[in-house]
Amino acid sequence: MRLLILGGVAAGTKAAARARREYPDAEVTIVTQDEYVAYAGCGLPYFVGGEISEAKELIVRTPDEFKQENGITVLTRHQATQIDPAAHTVQVRDLMTGAEDGFPYDKLIIATGAVPILPKIEGINLKRVSTVRGLTDAKKIRALLDTGKLHTAVVIGGGFIGLEMAENLARHGLTVSIVELKSAILPGFDPEIAALTKNHLIEHGVQIYTGEGVTRILGNAHGEASGVVTDARTLPADLVILSAGIRPHTEVAAAAGVRVDVRGLILVDEYLRTSVADIFAVGDCASVRNRITGADTYSPMGSTANKTGRLVVANLFAPTEAFAGVQGTTIVRVFTLNAARTGLSTEEARAAGYDVETVLVPTPDRAHYFPGNRTIITKLIAEKSTHRLLGAQVVGEGVVDKPIDTLALGIAMGITVDALSGMDLAYTPPFASALSSSIVAANVLLNKLAGKVRGVSPCELALDDPALQLLDVRTEPEYLIAAIPGACNIPLAELTERRGELDPARPTVVVCKVGRRAYSAALQLQRAGFTDVRILDGGMTAWPFATE
Repeated sequence: MRLLILGGVAAGTKAAARARREYPDAEVTIVTQDEYVAYAGCGLPYFVGGEISEAKELIVRTPDEFKQENGITVLTRHQATQIDPAAHTVQVRDLMTGAEDGFPYDKLIIATGAVPILPKIEGINLKRVSTVRGLTDAKKIRALLDTGKLHTAVVIGGGFIGLEMAENLARHGLTVSIVELKSAILPGFDPEIAALTKNHLIEHGVQIYTGEGVTRILGNAHGEASGVVTDARTLPADLVILSAGIRPHTEVAAAAGVRVDVRGLILVDEYLRTSVADIFAVGDCASVRNRITGADTYSPMGSTANKTGRLVVANLFAPTEAFAGVQGTTIVRVFTLNAARTGLSTEEARAAGYDVETVLVPTPDRAHYFPGNRTIITKLIAEKSTHRLLGAQVVGEGVVDKPIDTLALGIAMGITVDALSGMDLAYTPPFASALSSSIVAANVLLNKLAGKVRGVSPCELALDDPALQLLDVRTEPEYLIAAIPGACNIPLAELTERRGELDPARPTVVVCKVGRRAYSAALQLQRAGFTDVRILDGGMTAWPFATE
């Protein structure tokens, strides 16, 4: 068998390695445009920041190692220019010499990945303007930083790579700004989680401008970037990082008749087969199935690339192993804050036709009395009619990977909130509370689903509603430190005797630190005849906006 693989990094190299094990007599060739064939792309921001000291630590294997250890031929700096499915050949150009040659194949795996989206703006080709797509980019940026001559940076784009780059540039002592065209950073996360993350970045000196587009990159007399002009302002920038998203690199595949969607994403079935016989696609260039909705989706993640790269080899001659799909499980660290998600966001769930209920619940990440505990905030999204858990997000300075992985597994297995509430999870004070963060959040959500209490998200609270009655039931000292504008303070212990100060006919939202006291107050008000009572989800701990 002649197996030709277009693209390396994660999906392509994983496929090549397994193919050599499964088919030891096969002729396996990898063709890649990159200078490197196998490296840890997700570690690039941390190499830029110096947390990973040497570029060689990110290199997984070299072409020589593939050849000597596995008999796999790797052609770096080579580009596939044309696929001929009828003749089973691929035309390949040597990017160093310009020479072209035809490569025959019996099976073809397309793993060409994605390329950065480049805004169509003046100045994008100036020096000190860079993407962060490969190791070559990262080494160039690191070399610039090591000169000690850079003082300001603008990151265009507030996704994962943009935030990670902002953190690592700030660690180098640069003054960093993020410009994001959308209304919030962290696409895919709910607005409350994104707002809390934004606040954390600002606290660490990173300025963030959302809802602004970049119109121009300014340059100096040496042809180097010196500033960024947005819709609303001009920012100084000795360095500009382009992190406005990626798009599938599939032009050659599409020209060969391989079916792609409007995004340019190669559409594959559950066995990773394309619409053309003997051609497969994996990694950042190919679609995957959403495990919850069943729809084709895009998952340009290293984890997805490795899984599909390995799996595709089992299906080269017959549909043997189906890929179960993805549910958007991701995690990011910015300074001392961690944010993770899995499943559908609230917006995604509603767009898919689900009628959902949500909660936002702060808890410590381990026993509250144990040294080193940190607060994390859990958001759960569930279908009202079935109680099925559809999505979860966790944010905070504590441990978030353990709960998000637990919740990801539960969602994959179709868990209900009721079942989550009863899960038997590990407990001892150094690691968890007697009721874990996920179980506490499930219990709060069960109360909502049972109609015992209604809640309102911080992002949905209408402070400008003149009819709103905002009641803060914390103690007076807590209230005087910081309160939501317009809130009146009646501590929970005084609510029974001071209830007459409130109008039972007005819509009332009750707030406390995390929600426990607000729940007790809401039940009391409901029993007293208040007709429209809600609690503020997450209380002041999850409130991401201004206080007074």
